[in-house]
Formats: sequence, C-alpha cells, structure tokens
Amino acid sequence: MSENNFVNQHPVIGEKIADYHLSVYHDNQEKRVALNDYRGRWLVLFFYPADFTFVCPTELEELADHYPEFAKINVEIISVSTDTVFVHSAWHEQSPAIKKIKFPMGADPTGNLARALGVYIPSEGVALRGTFIVDPEGILKAYEVHDNSIGRSASELLRKIQAAQFVEKNPGLVCPASWQPGGKTLKPGMDLVGKI
Repeated sequence: MSENNFVNQHPVIGEKIADYHLSVYHDNQEKRVALNDYRGRWLVLFFYPADFTFVCPTELEELADHYPEFAKINVEIISVSTDTVFVHSAWHEQSPAIKKIKFPMGADPTGNLARALGVYIPSEGVALRGTFIVDPEGILKAYEVHDNSIGRSASELLRKIQAAQFVEKNPGLVCPASWQPGGKTLKPGMDLVGKI
C-alpha cells in the first residue's frame, strides 16, 4: 500500500490528546461520550478495521476476557472502528465472542478520530489496528500500530499499562524488557553504564 493511502499525521508521546466526542455502544444502548470524560482513569483506544470481520473478533474477545483485570487497575477501554453504533449493536447480538464485551464500542464512521491519531486508511474507509494508551491527565504514554493482518495481545497491553503506572508512581525508575509487576526495575545512572 502506498504512503498516499494514509493520513500523514502522527500522535506524539507526552502530549495531550484532543477531546474528541463520539457515539459508543455500551450496556445495550447508544451513548455520547467525550475523551475528557475519562480523565482520572487510564484510557485505551483500541482501533480495529471493521465489525463482522475475522481477526477483529479474536482480539476483542481476548480483550473482553481480560477486561476485569484492566478495570482493577483503573483502566477503561474503548474499542473503535468506522462502523456505526447500530452495526456494533447487531454484531454484539450476533457474535458469541463480541457478546462478551462490557467496555464501550466506539463508532467513528467519519474517521475523524482515526485520522487524528494517524491510523485512518482513506482508500478503504477503515482504521489500522492502532492501540493508544492515555494516562489520567490525557497524556499519550504509548501506542502501537499493526498491519490489519496482525492481531494484538491483550496480556501484553495489560503489561504495558502496568509498567506505565509503575513508572508514574516511582519517578526515577524504569522498567526493563518484559517487566512484570513485582519484577526488578532499574534506576538509570552512570553506575549502570556498560554493566547491563
């Protein structure tokens, strides 16, 4: 796919994300939310291409299965596609995997939010598999974007958020590769240079 098929806009780590408004399908009804409604909580925006597809239900079911673990650490998830809330509702009713979802399913039929975060594919009218982790102040802490043929891991997303929360609560410490809660952390300094 040529680069002309993508919006040339990229989110910036460490900056606040804009306060977008969108409709969500949640608790069997349509609701209107703003991203600022989630201030005070960690927020994951989990973009996927479309409802009634193939890789998407495997990712969303895994996310639904892990959702109680995210909720325990003050994280809300909004899955987002360019479908409408009505399509989300129909998919939720039809698919056993999607029926498990308890988090809001965001509708971005205009692609405005996907464009703002650099994951919109204009030639297809869908989003790439983009995952965005936003802290309680609305600051973007991490993101990853996959080709639409590559599924993501809910357990790795959970681990990344746990690491982000740890370093937020422990200034001056950093989490090494594959860090898990309770694992060894590092305090950067000259005494570590060349010794790791």
